[in-house]
Amino acid sequence: MTVSVVVGTRPEIIKMAPVYFALKKARMKPRLVHSGQHYDYQMSQVFFDELELPEPDSFLSIGSGTPGKQTGEAIIKFEQEFVDHDADCVLVEGDTNTVLAAALAAMKNGIKVGHVEAGLRSYDLRMPEELNRRLTDHASDYLYAPTKDSVDILRNEHVWGKVYRTGNTVIDATVMYLPKALKRSKVMSQVPGDGFALATLHRAENVDDPKTLKGLVEVLKGSPLPVVLPLHPRTDLRLQESGLKGEVESSENIKLLPPAGYFDLLTLMKHASFILTDSGGIQEEASSPVLKNRVFVMRLSTERPEAVRAGYCTMVGTNPRTILRVLRAHMKDPKTRFAPCPYGKGDAAERIVGSLRRDL
Repeated sequence: MTVSVVVGTRPEIIKMAPVYFALKKARMKPRLVHSGQHYDYQMSQVFFDELELPEPDSFLSIGSGTPGKQTGEAIIKFEQEFVDHDADCVLVEGDTNTVLAAALAAMKNGIKVGHVEAGLRSYDLRMPEELNRRLTDHASDYLYAPTKDSVDILRNEHVWGKVYRTGNTVIDATVMYLPKALKRSKVMSQVPGDGFALATLHRAENVDDPKTLKGLVEVLKGSPLPVVLPLHPRTDLRLQESGLKGEVESSENIKLLPPAGYFDLLTLMKHASFILTDSGGIQEEASSPVLKNRVFVMRLSTERPEAVRAGYCTMVGTNPRTILRVLRAHMKDPKTRFAPCPYGKGDAAERIVGSLRRDL
């Protein structure tokens, strides 16, 4: 029984690693397929190395391009891949162009589709990911929802596939890899010693809007703690295009780092006083039982409301005055009560594979 495990971006590699190893443990035949959506070493290969994943069985070299071109080319290449290698099921994770393309290619060829991390909704159509995740959910035979909220959303939308509540595999990954990360990562030698904030910034609705990007740079410069910013390639390009790169580089409050590998990122999350981000995955990772850190989400909406309710995440929007006011208030009273992690205990991959074995 061949199960194609599809990845294409950093978060997908991290979240599908536990699924890949659970499939191997269950004596199923996982075939690791990389679309090439993230083709830079720091955004992709380094994660394979750290997570001890084998080289992909197939690398499709999709690369960059307009959303339509990237998705269209990916559909064509995924279709050939799945047909040539007689896939019994295709597993996708999340909400990228890779995910939608693989799901459509499989569905059109009568191949079963399982969607890991199904049922997330921001209801913010400015985000291209929102369309991808909705369409993928309705194209999938098996929907692995991380939380009760996600299960309810899928049932209210009357999806055709089977819905399972499994937890989120990103928690599995943090539990599996944090001990190794703390031993191997050297990133703390590059970090201010008296406390710091970790920042990540990459979402299109933030960095592609020069006005929004400028405001978020003001946040980083004015943060009450020095900010460590691993610089995403997209953000780097937008900073250069908007003339803000020099301002960031010259700020004594911002420490720029190259794009962070997974072990470095886990280590930074573990040691940071708090996290500033527009990432979806970090909202989940910070709630892990082995991390438990406070996150300020620089977005207008989130598809992870469970993390907000549990006390890990605070939505602060993108207005720099508002964000800085919230950060200063937090520094005056940093004590936080965290509810148990809403995304499970670290056994999501085992649950997914158990369900898949029964269904196939």
